Amino acid sequence: MNIAVNTQLLLKDRMEGIAWFAWETLQRITAAHPEHRFYFIFDRPWHESFLTTDNVVPLRTRLPSRHPLLWYQRFHHAIPNLLQQHRIDLFYSPDGWNVPAPFPSVVALHDLNFWHTPENLPFATRYYYRTFFPQYASDARRLITVSEYSKQDIVDSFSLPAEKIDVVYNAPSAGFRPLSLTEKEQVQKEFAQGKPYFAFVGALNPRKNLLRLLEAFDQFCHTTSSDLMLIVAGEAMWSNTPFREAYKAMHHSSRVLFLNRRERGEIMRLIGGAEALLLPSTFEGFGIPIVEAMQCDVPVLTSNVTAMPEVAGDAALYVNPFSIGSIADGLRLLANDPLRRADLVSKGRVRRLRYSWDHAAFQVWESLEKAMY
Repeated sequence: MNIAVNTQLLLKDRMEGIAWFAWETLQRITAAHPEHRFYFIFDRPWHESFLTTDNVVPLRTRLPSRHPLLWYQRFHHAIPNLLQQHRIDLFYSPDGWNVPAPFPSVVALHDLNFWHTPENLPFATRYYYRTFFPQYASDARRLITVSEYSKQDIVDSFSLPAEKIDVVYNAPSAGFRPLSLTEKEQVQKEFAQGKPYFAFVGALNPRKNLLRLLEAFDQFCHTTSSDLMLIVAGEAMWSNTPFREAYKAMHHSSRVLFLNRRERGEIMRLIGGAEALLLPSTFEGFGIPIVEAMQCDVPVLTSNVTAMPEVAGDAALYVNPFSIGSIADGLRLLANDPLRRADLVSKGRVRRLRYSWDHAAFQVWESLEKAMY
């Protein structure tokens, strides 16, 4: 069987959550199924580290995937031409994209944030997603998504049958682990001026709710004697002007450190060294930092909406992401109640056992098989 995979997100040292879902599952699937040939389709020169098995063949479209006009040319013309040329039996896209019928396909659609809050996207991106992604989902033989919440959201929003959609949870990658006291002190010296800190990790998309988090942290600093810092590790998406303005308006801005994008090993240490991981998003299809923090024995503060309660269960402190006061109250509780932090860590050790990349890869392969036969 010849299986083509859209691997445009496999970029060395520049991968976010969906890319890690793709890579963690793909490397296991290709190793477990040497009887099949996998064509990885990149949109720029690939890194050799992604070619881990002999049954992986790298291909590249001449068009990069960097603009809606190029997206259309790539997925509606360039990739279909490659599928015909290499006699592909199945096309798999782990990041929502698809090719036109009649090519059989499986598509992983992680969430419908673009559908519910289109105002967070640039106009051309918003138009493309809302025009083509419902059709991509409809054309696929099977869909994969990362939570029961997202599955029901896809069913309701796109009027698709639930039996067409398989739920495959994300998981923490190898390397996320609890740090010793000495290691934590070293991380604090390296990144937080030697002080304890809260960690916020992820691209600075508006739905990550950083604007309210900054104001809530300002309230926290004003009302407690804690010297906790806030570390923000993530790259701005589109305009970062709102974040700059919110930061300038803070009374305690000196206690917020922006680290921009960091390589994977640093993110592992940043989360492992934190007093708590903060994910007060207004929308998540899963929320990978939640399980990464659990793997590090770090308590989690997250939102009580969308998929986050499903993922975190009883192992997180929940806040209303639309209430600055609720977020500030959560920060105070985490800072002042060591017993509550210890309880969250203990429950996280149990909860994290649900999430495994080995199991996720097995489930993705099951979905591919359903589409093949």
